[in-house]
Amino acid sequence: MTQRRRIWTALLAAVLIMLGLQTVPVSARQPVEQAAAAQTLTWTAGDDITKYTSAPATAVAGQATIVFENSVATGNTTGMPHTLTFVTSDPEFNSDVELNILANPNDDMGGRHTAEVTLTPGRYFYHCTIPGHGQMQGILVVTEGTGEDTTAPATAAQVTGTQNAQGEYVGSASVAISATDNEGGSGVDGIQYAVGDTGDWLPYTTPVVVDQVGSHKVRYRALDKAGNVSAEKSVQFTVVPPPSDDTAPPDTSATVTGEQNADGAYLDMATVTVSASDTGSGVNTIEYAVGDGAWQAYTAPVMVHQLGTHTVRYRATDKAGNVAAEKSVRFTVVATPTPDTTPPVTGVTVEGTKNSAGAYVGNAKVTVSATDEHGGSGVDRIEYSIDGGPYIAYTTPVIVDRAGAHTLAYRATDKAGNTAAARTVTFTVVSSQVPAPNCPEFDERLTVIVGEVDSGVPNRFTNSRCRINELIEDEKEWTSHALFVKHVKTVLDKLLREGVVDQREYDAIQKAARQSGIGEPGQTEGYRKILDGSADSFAKWQQVGGGSFGLNTDGSITSGTTKAGLGMLWFPERKYGDFSLRLQWRDDAPGTGNANSGVFVRFPWIHDHPEESRPEWVAIKYGHEVQVLDRPDGDMYKTGSVYGFDRVGLAGAGVTQKGTWNDYEIRVVDQHYSVYRNGVLINEFDNIGGQDFTPPRSDDPGTDGRRFASGYLGLQVHGTTDVVSYRDIRIKEL
Repeated sequence: MTQRRRIWTALLAAVLIMLGLQTVPVSARQPVEQAAAAQTLTWTAGDDITKYTSAPATAVAGQATIVFENSVATGNTTGMPHTLTFVTSDPEFNSDVELNILANPNDDMGGRHTAEVTLTPGRYFYHCTIPGHGQMQGILVVTEGTGEDTTAPATAAQVTGTQNAQGEYVGSASVAISATDNEGGSGVDGIQYAVGDTGDWLPYTTPVVVDQVGSHKVRYRALDKAGNVSAEKSVQFTVVPPPSDDTAPPDTSATVTGEQNADGAYLDMATVTVSASDTGSGVNTIEYAVGDGAWQAYTAPVMVHQLGTHTVRYRATDKAGNVAAEKSVRFTVVATPTPDTTPPVTGVTVEGTKNSAGAYVGNAKVTVSATDEHGGSGVDRIEYSIDGGPYIAYTTPVIVDRAGAHTLAYRATDKAGNTAAARTVTFTVVSSQVPAPNCPEFDERLTVIVGEVDSGVPNRFTNSRCRINELIEDEKEWTSHALFVKHVKTVLDKLLREGVVDQREYDAIQKAARQSGIGEPGQTEGYRKILDGSADSFAKWQQVGGGSFGLNTDGSITSGTTKAGLGMLWFPERKYGDFSLRLQWRDDAPGTGNANSGVFVRFPWIHDHPEESRPEWVAIKYGHEVQVLDRPDGDMYKTGSVYGFDRVGLAGAGVTQKGTWNDYEIRVVDQHYSVYRNGVLINEFDNIGGQDFTPPRSDDPGTDGRRFASGYLGLQVHGTTDVVSYRDIRIKEL
């Protein structure tokens, strides 16, 4: 009716103008479409990855100028890119505007982009497509330029089912709800219903079946696409049980869950879950009561927060009216102890024979100690680092016998995870006329590990001042397995004669050599596995920042398994200079999505770094990321790219099949990077600056090509939808 009235009004105005009886106002001379063309809709973004800084809520149908700005002026201080993307694949929203704008403060437009579009009445759903920005989204409601829908939908409901003479429904009742929006015109957007006077509103999709015995009330309402909500209506009815000879009450049980202390008490909260089953007429209601309190309807697990000892009683009734005998569970809730936030206290002593200048002759013995009297949780581990190297576990005093000035850093961590600030001690060792040991390899691992087989024998020093691992030479390229085993036997024979190992240790190392497979055909010589699929191997890696990786039963690891966010899993045991890194990765993103991850190389020590508060950015800004991303839209850097420096597109690298393992080799020599996927070279990159390292600007990780000549390794986790799996990670120093 409203639309027809508008048409007649327009016709009458036209006739009056032709007759010269009416003057057209200036504002009315422009067609509605031209008026709509003047509208500008502006979205802005900044540092926040959970929401746009500003966004329009409504618009008028017709031409519109879309402005998306993500710049310093709108609050972006980190250079983080964002997108404004209109979704076209959801049938609940308009799909006639294809818009996907990528903006960042450092692009050619300074972060401010515009687009001309034509909007139609209805709703548009927009969001940011960059992983980890999933909450940056919203809905734009577009109304007709000639008016706005202010009329709510009309609703109706019908109750059906088998009724008795009193009009009660036997066994169950079905409530069908309908809605129309003929007056408003924007169309029904959704129907909602709620059971009882206090039940939550739920989306209505199919008739609501109520089979609980008793009197019921179902409320309902509808919403249109202009946001109008109809007045609440309701239907009331009674359900009675069908005739039954069921005389047995339901079976009931309850469980109590929550975090417990050593005494079995629950910390801060206990959750009581009650269940009931009935093979006869079926369970009708479950009830519970806390202590001597009144019985209440059980609809969800009961959470008890109050400190003290509690009893929760419970029972159930079936549809034939049989009531189960009351049962109960008893438990205690206590407050979580005050957390230990005080790190251990550390100390160090250096011993040895000194010369007149105070230098240690031959060697210096460094003993590190730690106590945790104030924190209370106890010392968990002590670590040390020699001359800027990686931190390694401290178990016995450290003997430093190499001539020169040395700095030993040390720290301790308690069982609550508090780590003491690193302290250092400096000293000088001078030669005692004994030359430095000429060891074939360098291997400080605690036990003798042959290839990937751990013998369990301590990796002690021998009479030659080399460690056992260093004499075995398992990283050397051997032409046959028999030759390698013979070499190990020769080494062990000498160590047994010298009393360095006993017969049991001799046999254990020899068995590990036979099982190692080193030198066999197909063996990848010289590569050391740093992620072999075992829990012990995975425990050597460390998660920093957001997100997570989880270890799977097949030995692979998968990102985004426990929490969302941007972060990194890194290998802190050792840093690498020139190397060949080999691994396998697989795109496990859900649905039609694609994995988004990367391999970080040559970044500095994370902890104690000036940017430790955002540790994943230490790798992004100060190292290099070799990209893993095959999605055709979004980020321009695809698989094989050196992120921010050297771009590889899908046309060059191709798209990998989801769910398929891919071989990846990253070879770095000096400042030359080579990336191979499935044996094919897909990218080569020459870094600039070499070892003349200058940190890049803190707000721009992608403009300075100078990087360290050595560093640590890591794997990026981008979010819970950009899922990627890794396995079989090996590295060979070149």
